[in-house]
Amino acid sequence: MLKNILLLETVAEEAMELLESAEDMNILTGFDPASLETHLSESEIHAIITRGKGQVRSSLMASLPKLEVISRCGVGLDNIDVSAATERGIKVVNAPNSNANTIAEHTISLLLVLQRNLYNAITMVKEDRWQDRGRYVGDELHGKTLGILGMGNIGKKVAKIADALGMEVIYWSSKEEAVPYTFRDLDEVLKTSDCISLHLPLTKETENLINAAALAKMKPSALIINTARGKIIDQTALTEALYANRLGGFAADVLSEEPPKANDPLLKLPNTYITAHVGSLTKTTYDFMCMFTVQNTLAILRDEIPANNCIYNLKELKDSNR
Repeated sequence: MLKNILLLETVAEEAMELLESAEDMNILTGFDPASLETHLSESEIHAIITRGKGQVRSSLMASLPKLEVISRCGVGLDNIDVSAATERGIKVVNAPNSNANTIAEHTISLLLVLQRNLYNAITMVKEDRWQDRGRYVGDELHGKTLGILGMGNIGKKVAKIADALGMEVIYWSSKEEAVPYTFRDLDEVLKTSDCISLHLPLTKETENLINAAALAKMKPSALIINTARGKIIDQTALTEALYANRLGGFAADVLSEEPPKANDPLLKLPNTYITAHVGSLTKTTYDFMCMFTVQNTLAILRDEIPANNCIYNLKELKDSNR
């Protein structure tokens, strides 16, 4: 039986070749995600594959009675209504732990750029301002306290690198983990950390977790690094705190609105560094996430056994998006 796979976004070349070579599958592309329900209400779609932008909500699932699997070439699942899929018996597939190394590296890179003031130091030379080195201000990470929010796979890797750099690592998480770092309550982590790094999934409980009240508890010199989800931080409150010099700086790979508006005041600050949600887009990780997800999607549609732990439904939501 020929099965239809709706591809909402592009995938890695090797993964696309695998899809196109599957003679028992029909690949559908080119649909505007905003109008999917209108165009596909009568279609027999058996699988949906997305990366992060394609929204797969309950209403869309309701219009696709043959839907068996929803797959995300990535880790976080906030663009998929997992509860609705579980209720309907639709399998949700992702690539757990696939981005842990690259996100941990990106996190530490942002932390170093911010703490050492590297962007400004490099720009100084490129702009032929070598003489301005006398005004350079930066500091080292050694001896600083890193507070990690979310001690999942990514949080653990960040902690290990920070520990190797001579930082004291403390953490708050949904539960204590078997790690050689000190678990503390959220308020204490906020109050005592020199740097805060976020590694939590976006849920109802974590949305705007870092709000005005949380920011007020932090040291005025503290740095915040966010490579998890933008909406974990109240961006308005964050911007106000930075402009009022109640924080030392902010670096992130994610924002509450992506892409940000050109006039977003957060982008104008000299102590704020934003990358364009590229933390997982190293070739190694991107290729693996896409191939892993496509292979398991095909396996499920063919009634074969997919890779262990690739199906997300009904599993406890863990810190750091696994």
